[in-house]
Amino acid sequence: MGVSETTLVDRVRNADGDSVCPHRLVMEHVTSRWGTLVLIALLDRSYRFSELRREIGKVSEKMLTQTLQTLERDGLVHRDAKPVIPPRVDYSLTDLGREAAEQVRAIAQWVDQRMTAVLTAREEYDAAKA
Repeated sequence: MGVSETTLVDRVRNADGDSVCPHRLVMEHVTSRWGTLVLIALLDRSYRFSELRREIGKVSEKMLTQTLQTLERDGLVHRDAKPVIPPRVDYSLTDLGREAAEQVRAIAQWVDQRMTAVLTAREEYDAAKA
């Protein structure tokens, strides 16, 4: 690797120690507890806020609002506010968001498929440490 080439780890790592790297921020947004669930849920269809909150479960209104705003700012979620009474707001994925959501879903599916192996590894590790 040449002097000017950087690895993915280099780009995601906080280089100067004083500020948060933008790569790391996006990684945190996409892989956060609620970000992951929002992205996966929105892969199926668009949702109104209350529907999405019920679909995800156990998320506070404040946390869901913050998560949606963060993902919208990152260009992953589209917020469609319709000028009707009562107000109607729908959330859906942008093309960029769909791309990210498919990656997140793939990881979630891998975890689901490999959970038995992970639990076995944990038991073996714990037994060796005891």
